[in-house]
Amino acid sequence: MSLTKTTCPYCGVGCGVLAGADGTIQGDPDHPANFGRLCSKGSALGQTIDLEGRLLQPQIGGRNAGWDKALDLMAEKFSTAIRDHGPDSVAFYVSGQLLTEDYYVANKLMKGFIGSANIDTNSRLCMASSVAGHKRAFGTDTVPGTYADLEEADLIVLVGSNLAWCHPVLHQRIAAAKEARPNMRVVNIDPRKTATSALADLHLRIVPDGDIALFNGLLAYLANTGALDLAYLSDHVAGQVPAITQARLDDPSESGLSQDELSRFYKMWAGTQKVVTVYSQGVSQSRCGTGKVNAILNCHLATGRIGKPGCGPFSVTGQPNAMGGREVGGMANMLANHLDIENPDHRARVQDFWRSPTICRRAGLKAVELFEACAAGKIKALWVMSTNPAVSMPDADGVANAISNVPFVVVSDIMARTDTGDLADVLLPATGWGEKDGTVTNSERRISRQRAFLSAPEQARPDWQIICDVADRMGWKNAFDFASPAEIFAEYVALSTATMDFGRALDLSIFADADYANLIPTQWPCNDKRFFGSGRFYHPDGKARMLPVSVPVLGERDTFILNTGRNRDQWHTMTRSGKAPRLGAHLAEPYGEIHPEDAARIGITAGDLIELSSPNGTSTVRALITERTARRQLFAPMHWTRQQSSAGWVNNLATSVVDPVSGQPASKSNQVTARKFDAKWFGYAVSLHPIRPDGDYSAVARTLTGWQGEFAGLQAPSNWEELARGLMDTGSCSASEVYDQRSQQARIAFHLDERLIGLFFASPTPVSLSRNHVVSLIGTSTPPLLALAGYSGTDQPDPGTTICACLNVGVNTLRDAIAAGADSVETLGAATCAGTNCGSCKPELAHLLAQMRTPMAAE
Repeated sequence: MSLTKTTCPYCGVGCGVLAGADGTIQGDPDHPANFGRLCSKGSALGQTIDLEGRLLQPQIGGRNAGWDKALDLMAEKFSTAIRDHGPDSVAFYVSGQLLTEDYYVANKLMKGFIGSANIDTNSRLCMASSVAGHKRAFGTDTVPGTYADLEEADLIVLVGSNLAWCHPVLHQRIAAAKEARPNMRVVNIDPRKTATSALADLHLRIVPDGDIALFNGLLAYLANTGALDLAYLSDHVAGQVPAITQARLDDPSESGLSQDELSRFYKMWAGTQKVVTVYSQGVSQSRCGTGKVNAILNCHLATGRIGKPGCGPFSVTGQPNAMGGREVGGMANMLANHLDIENPDHRARVQDFWRSPTICRRAGLKAVELFEACAAGKIKALWVMSTNPAVSMPDADGVANAISNVPFVVVSDIMARTDTGDLADVLLPATGWGEKDGTVTNSERRISRQRAFLSAPEQARPDWQIICDVADRMGWKNAFDFASPAEIFAEYVALSTATMDFGRALDLSIFADADYANLIPTQWPCNDKRFFGSGRFYHPDGKARMLPVSVPVLGERDTFILNTGRNRDQWHTMTRSGKAPRLGAHLAEPYGEIHPEDAARIGITAGDLIELSSPNGTSTVRALITERTARRQLFAPMHWTRQQSSAGWVNNLATSVVDPVSGQPASKSNQVTARKFDAKWFGYAVSLHPIRPDGDYSAVARTLTGWQGEFAGLQAPSNWEELARGLMDTGSCSASEVYDQRSQQARIAFHLDERLIGLFFASPTPVSLSRNHVVSLIGTSTPPLLALAGYSGTDQPDPGTTICACLNVGVNTLRDAIAAGADSVETLGAATCAGTNCGSCKPELAHLLAQMRTPMAAE
């Protein structure tokens, strides 16, 4: 079977993929972003392209409907709202998973034809503070460097970025460069000890939001020790005096670091010319995120370490096309092609190019504001495209209620059931990865093609086509009469040419005559281009701006600080990654990392559940007791939704506090209380058929043989078989039950004829058994007593909890190999194959090796 060159739909690294309709997935060795590497999520894409759970027909009010009826209703409702309440009474909430062509026509429709800027994106949650910081410092939202800088740097500073889990291929590139050049140094700045920390020569565990104190201290140190590039500052930078004055007023110890740690970092940074500072959500998702960004940029501008090989600040984006959305103006405070809504000349030029009847005259509602307007009744018609705000936004339960308050809601998605889709009046079936055709831009400004290698299923349509069909019905057919994404891309490039005299960095002229079908991955304005090395910036005077940034008042807290983030093997709200059985094998349920002293203080032991509470709601997660998290801090992943868990979604705990400049929510510093969830029973189930996430606590996940579920309840049921049948689709299966009155443990096996369909285990304490083993029994003819044992026999070694998701290698298998003499990640890989595919598990392999090398106290 021939393989199609396409691009991964996950994070902003933008890895090239070779994909086949049979599910074959390989890294593209020719793609400059990854050179053939893929992470665990990318490697498992073949397990996500089936049609199970897909939305395949338009629906109105939960019933299937034809496209014409659905589109006519949309056009009528949006047109009526605009007529009766004005253009600002409607809104689009779109996504960094959209392709650039989708983004372009959505932005064109809202800003140029409806006449409102009420189009925002889930990218607001990801990189809005970086955009704002770039614009304040550079005069434009431009990423200065390239991925090659990561391999040419002598010092890489990773700030608020668990690169090993969130951008694994970039982590692998840095690890390979460090191995080739052992003198390269890596500093990891993060309140948590993460998988990324294993690569670092120095881990600085700042307090949450301690970044500004740290980097202001660095700027003051550079000024006080004569490490500034005075010539560069004089010729190319303005604002250095107030920025340095403010930095000297602040106390770097407010970062939470010791004087020795500060001194070591400052000397390292000051004494190294080739420095790249990589930052991500830990910087951006803060009430002072824009200030953090500018504190970092100040240090690079003050030393001229920007725009040169191996030098510069580097914001890595979390979504596959967040950059493309920034380029086409897909956010509420932007016009297309990096132009400004507030500038009348910019507005006039775009309106003239589009030949549109109007143009938005002011910024629209940013994400949090948009859903607050929904709650207040100001939004009469809402269209959500390719995202799930009812669970991904802060105050997720409040956002779900706000969406419910909108008179007319449309959701375009690939899945029939999502938390947001369940609130829609109209559901529209969109094409997904493998079926879509268009372009994306990655974190280093490289535009790549996503190509279709599958046919669109049943009635699913591309997002760009759906948008154009609606525009047609609203009376603007000529402006949206595109026959293909290639035609949209050509118009987008032409708009770039028509606005080049405004002196913006975004220059797409290299694509003017490109062969769209055969477009190779290409950076704008040209390959290997770095910005600002010559000292030319995009403020009117051509100079950059250093800004005075103040350390936020952190204060004492008597609550926990909850930091939310991502797992290694999952993505956003798991609508795609949750379909891949091997991605659920590593960490299969919502969990909260808690420091051992905190766990002891509130009576938590291994396997217990924690109930987290904030003024907005509660969430229940499994306790993961670890020193990776500092005292009085918690970490929980944000992936679980109401579709997979009855209580484990955590964004409902977050408040709607935002950075005042960027509007980006502060998702990393939520104040919560924590207490032990007083479960009277715990359960574990495996089944051939889907398991319902019901009860006081539940979390379900795909497995290689079907489904698994974790459960707990505040009151024990009177009939365990009845409970189990209610959770699993056991139909006419026979049940074999073993109940131990003394231990109050129940075990039930469900068979259809001789085939094992499901197993259910319950206990007053967390269920202890070999989960991988019982998962493997489903679908076999294992008799009841053997199945209910819960463990493999001596002739069947138990592999243990999965560590390597790609090759399904468990921790017990790895421990056996280490005991047999494997003493490095490489020899462990040779013995077990773990870490030899995508490499994402290598930090955990290294940690396991270190654990087993540590002698017992008695030794």
